[in-house]
Amino acid sequence: MRASRLVSILLLLQTRGRVTARELAERLEVSVRTIYRDVESLHAAGIPLYGDAGPRGGYQLLDGYRTRLTGLTTDEAESLFLAGLPGPAAELGLGAVVTAAQLKLMAALPVELRDRAGRIQERFHLDAPTWYRDREPAAFLPAVADAVWNERRVQVVYRRWKEPQEVERLLDPYGLVVKAGRWYLVAGADGDVRTYRVSQILGLRTLEEGFARPEGFDLAAYWAAYLEAFEVRLRRGEAVVRLSPRGLERLPDLMTPGMVEAARRTAGPPDAEGWTRVTVPIESVEHALAEFLRLGVDAEVLAPAELRDRLAATVTALAARYTTGETFTPEPA
Repeated sequence: MRASRLVSILLLLQTRGRVTARELAERLEVSVRTIYRDVESLHAAGIPLYGDAGPRGGYQLLDGYRTRLTGLTTDEAESLFLAGLPGPAAELGLGAVVTAAQLKLMAALPVELRDRAGRIQERFHLDAPTWYRDREPAAFLPAVADAVWNERRVQVVYRRWKEPQEVERLLDPYGLVVKAGRWYLVAGADGDVRTYRVSQILGLRTLEEGFARPEGFDLAAYWAAYLEAFEVRLRRGEAVVRLSPRGLERLPDLMTPGMVEAARRTAGPPDAEGWTRVTVPIESVEHALAEFLRLGVDAEVLAPAELRDRLAATVTALAARYTTGETFTPEPA
């Protein structure tokens, strides 16, 4: 365990440059005192590292020193072939680069690790997009990625859902996130951090001027907080619904995980007809209308009244169309 930690300290210093004892302790989940002892052991082993005190201090390897550590454990070698995302890499124009890197890594591994890593590729495949949805075309994705990497400001024409739909924005591109086959740009704009769907960028011009990333900005932490806030905004209302036994069974196949979890949490005992009353979150009446129509006769919306009326009007219009062949326009709710 200690030998592995000493190797980790050495590799962290080699890849990150100057690192404080506290940062090393947090990263390796040990005490600062343990790091002090480990650094002394590295010194004793002849590793050329030194430490500076003060606010901008920390440990650092002498310039030019590179370790030749190549020992990978079996789990580490296998995990490297699960970490790649061939689809997104190809979209960024890096598909061939990833393939070449994996080939070089495979050739460098000992035979026994090479065989196990090869089996990982044969047996596991990641397909990021959801069912029934193709990857979104994002014409400016390579240009956005280049601006992110080189820290260049961009001027974009962006299409949003509200009026005016087409707007111009000056952005500091901090990072890219791919979720369910869709690419999102996290960028600084007007003194704030915002999220933009890359496929909605209609025009882009990379500027010569650079920008400074906010100190301590963590892309993964920002995205986690953004998703949490998005879920809260997305589900602003509630609907009370009766579900037949079949409707309750079909719910996981037709509704989002959040709605399914809420239905299970709020489900009461079955009534005399075997139907179950649940309360689920909804984004809007318009959005919920389409969602509950999927359940057909296996769901009855009890509230809100506006949603119930819209469903009744839609079902009446459908009945008129299929029984008379005539177009029926429901009264506005």
